[in-house]
Amino acid sequence: MKNIKATITALCLCAAPTIFAQQNNLPLIPQPAKVVQGDGTFTFSPTLKVWADAYDGDSIKLVLQQFEQKFTPATGTHFKYGGKSATMQLRCNKHLGNEAYTLNVTPKQIVIEAAKPAGFFYALQTLQQLLPSRNAMAGVPDSTIASWTLPAVSIADAPRFGWRGFMLDEGRHFYGKREVMKIIDMMAAYKMNRFHWHLTEDQGWRIEIKKYPKLTEVGAWRHSRTLGYGETVPDGERYGGYYTQADAREIVKYARDRFIEIVPEVDIPGHSQAAVASYPEFLACDPQNPHQVWLYQGVSADVINVSNPRAVQFANDVIDELTGIFPFSYIHLGGDECPVYKWQNNADCQKQLKELGSDNYRDLQINFYHQLQQHMAQKPQHEQRKLIFWNEVLHGNTAPLGKDITIMAWIGADAAAQDAAKRGMNTILSPQIPYYINRRQSKNVWEPRSQGWGTETVEAVYNYVPMKDVPDTLQSKYLGVQANFWTEWVEDASTVQYLTFPRLAAVAEAGWTPQSERSYTNFEQRLQAEPVFYKAAGVNYGKHVFDKNKAQ
Repeated sequence: MKNIKATITALCLCAAPTIFAQQNNLPLIPQPAKVVQGDGTFTFSPTLKVWADAYDGDSIKLVLQQFEQKFTPATGTHFKYGGKSATMQLRCNKHLGNEAYTLNVTPKQIVIEAAKPAGFFYALQTLQQLLPSRNAMAGVPDSTIASWTLPAVSIADAPRFGWRGFMLDEGRHFYGKREVMKIIDMMAAYKMNRFHWHLTEDQGWRIEIKKYPKLTEVGAWRHSRTLGYGETVPDGERYGGYYTQADAREIVKYARDRFIEIVPEVDIPGHSQAAVASYPEFLACDPQNPHQVWLYQGVSADVINVSNPRAVQFANDVIDELTGIFPFSYIHLGGDECPVYKWQNNADCQKQLKELGSDNYRDLQINFYHQLQQHMAQKPQHEQRKLIFWNEVLHGNTAPLGKDITIMAWIGADAAAQDAAKRGMNTILSPQIPYYINRRQSKNVWEPRSQGWGTETVEAVYNYVPMKDVPDTLQSKYLGVQANFWTEWVEDASTVQYLTFPRLAAVAEAGWTPQSERSYTNFEQRLQAEPVFYKAAGVNYGKHVFDKNKAQ
């Protein structure tokens, strides 16, 4: 961090005039840490001579080639790889942080410096936003642009937080590989780096586990597309879907090529009725009763019988297969909204709780997780995973889990995050209000059916201040921020997109930009360039901040 600050200081001293991003019209999202505009423009010719420093596996060159795949179709400029006198140069600078970069554009040359391939990738996302049309970000030509140019500018940039995430729930509704990849593309454009994939729910199990084929033969399907709630009743349609392990590996690679790590979530032992319906003989607390994939919204009481050794082995086996699919060092095991009613009425659960010397049924859940921890601790180092939980696990005795877990704080997020940090645990801020961006963003009657009262506007999302009033002694425990999208009401990908964008851009800026450089008024101005990008990318979006007279 000292090195990036030094770079920023040097830019500010040597460049003129010194006009920072929030004071000019550069439509950059997220806003860089520091921007200094110069005089004149760089104009692209039909052929651009480029150079990339050598790096392990030619990974910097691969980043450049990936950029070229969109840039050339949009602008007509072809790359010619040449020597160090090239017009566009990507140079290694080991003094910068892993995701930091500098971008310097003069009328004659473009120079990017970074320490790691991720930094070069993010610099090129910024470069795309500096072009005269957002079409270029989607690789789409724009016939209205007579000359493709860049403004002369010097940028020194690094993210505020290392965790800049988005969660998509596919347990309730299933969207498919193409739609997930589209979300990943949009995240990459906004320099987000964690895709939290919620793959299991009461209403559906979406990932193939080869040792337990009924999870997808039975658990991935239900007898209603629409989930019952209030006056809405199940419709009887056979509905579902799942990802094969090959599908998941393809998506993992697609994301990693865009410097996004995927965090799989298998929510156990609560939110698990689809799993229980698949293997009631050892997962159910009452196997003598019928069980089916749930057809309703809300929280099912049909939780996994954590006192059954076969249920513990099942969870270990699932984790083993997930480890082989998802190479990132985290797995999310849920932990939220786990009713204890069936445990309270199960003799084996009662016996286990007594053996634990506790009268808090939440401690059965903690003990279940502790057994999974012990299983993972015996694996080779490269197969071990850190566990993430929703903040309800703090309601139990977390001592057996130790401090090496991460708490995703959603309900009472600020207080829960501080509680976790004080216990020595890492935490991620994911406040239900306003970062649950599946919630309605307007009170308009034509707003899609979803949760909330229309108060989670773009402005409300933007104006949340992460880590506000957190003591300096705890701040190192805050990994970052994350927006979540729950899909009880949302049956199609177009509505996911409509509710997600542009609110996800606001969360991205909170994760990347220093708080001192954030301003909603300026953000809203910069946001006006985004509809061109959304349309070129084939993404639906909320119109509220673009046409306030007709927000639809």
